[in-house]
Amino acid sequence: MKKKKRAQWIIRAILLISTAVSLYFVPWALVLAWLAPLPDTIQDQVSEALGHGFDGIIVYVDEAGKPPAYYAAGWHEREKNIPANPQALFKIGSIGKLYDAAAVTKLVSNKQLSLDGTLADYFSEFTGRIENADSITLRMMVQHRSGIPNLTNTPDFWVNPPKSSEEALERIFDLPANFEPGKSISIPIQIIC
Repeated sequence: MKKKKRAQWIIRAILLISTAVSLYFVPWALVLAWLAPLPDTIQDQVSEALGHGFDGIIVYVDEAGKPPAYYAAGWHEREKNIPANPQALFKIGSIGKLYDAAAVTKLVSNKQLSLDGTLADYFSEFTGRIENADSITLRMMVQHRSGIPNLTNTPDFWVNPPKSSEEALERIFDLPANFEPGKSISIPIQIIC
């Protein structure tokens, strides 16, 4: 009985110490931001978001029956003292994949696309320019399993990014596939222009 009580106290002490140590790893800034009352207006909330490490922020609100509203705070280009502008265009990077997937889902649901259709079926002009275009399916593209070379790995991508979708395609045309379609996973090309 004495050993059992001692074991219980040891377990309780370990749990108490573990709980105290785990509090060190809590992202307190986020917890406090989550618990704080919301500002009175959307613009106030957007402005307050700058305190969480953003250089600039733009928010688009589209409520049914009302015209869209835009809110901005911070900088579009801090170095040049250009304020954030709700009408400005930004590169959205990989977040575009979410929009692509949503659009593909809608088109497949409406029977306008098939997940089993190949790249060559939809873009016959890519045959011979993108390796395996006749066997890369839309499903593989959405699953990042096409083997198409990653656009961001092409020479000078970060120094001189493509200015158009056509230029982005030219950079990956005629390159060897990274792998056989469906056999691996990679980051697909992301064309945002």
